[in-house]
Amino acid sequence: MNDPTDLTGTGLSEAWVTELVERTLAEDLTGGAPLPAAPDLAVANDVTSSATIPPAQYGTADLVARADGVVAGLPLAARVFLRLAPGATLTAGAADGDRVRRGDVLLSIRGPVRALLAAERSALNIASRASGIATHTRAWVDAIEGTKARVLDTRKTTPGLRPLEKYAVRCGGGTNKRMGLYDVAMIKDNHVAAAGSVAAAVTAVRERAPKVAVQVEADTPAQAVEAVEAGADFLLLDNMAPAVLREVVALVGGRAELEATGGLTLAVAREVAETGVDYLSVGALTHSSPILDLALDLRAG
Repeated sequence: MNDPTDLTGTGLSEAWVTELVERTLAEDLTGGAPLPAAPDLAVANDVTSSATIPPAQYGTADLVARADGVVAGLPLAARVFLRLAPGATLTAGAADGDRVRRGDVLLSIRGPVRALLAAERSALNIASRASGIATHTRAWVDAIEGTKARVLDTRKTTPGLRPLEKYAVRCGGGTNKRMGLYDVAMIKDNHVAAAGSVAAAVTAVRERAPKVAVQVEADTPAQAVEAVEAGADFLLLDNMAPAVLREVVALVGGRAELEATGGLTLAVAREVAETGVDYLSVGALTHSSPILDLALDLRAG
């Protein structure tokens, strides 16, 4: 395995990860106040471990999967441990994006036991959340395997955790299409009402942000045709039955990318994908994924 803390290929910046690690540990150790720079001073805030564990006691802790799934966030979890135990030795047992089974050891950390236990919950919260999203995403990707459609996430993310959660979607085989309000223009019914028409809204966006891709929400085949003729790059096909989606694909397929959304479930995912749309947009990937159950098992000595 490579360096367990390596962020290469994650798309996550060093600065953002460092800030997340600090914020997450401070939430647990100082009630949100800035974390002491000295690891020993930070660990001292764990009143239970400080009272029950000698400062010189060393041990090895294993980050273990308690359920089958797809893992994500392991480099961030590793950095949580190193923040409180900078001299710890880390050994990777898995990498982000791997399918794992119950009982698999994902990461082993050898260091001061006080520090390992002080970091435990923060590391688990990050990795469990990210792995839950990756696992849920993989279920959707598997459900539509063999079709041309891809699974997309949305902006329905936990405040402050969007980079991590969208990275977790990628670990599960999904695709990020819109990171925020700045990189794709999404014209919905309220924008159309304010602008006066779909064409007016598209024109206004083109003039204001000529390099930004434009997506238009459509509820009917007629609206889909209107949006494409107005110059939309993508169509968001909202709450359309599979038969209607097939009609839209026949009318405008190839002239714009087509994204089905609204009311999608795993039970109908393949039927929707087989209509010929390019994407299935699933907000539940980030707003409703259960965590993947992970635990930290200490080996004394």
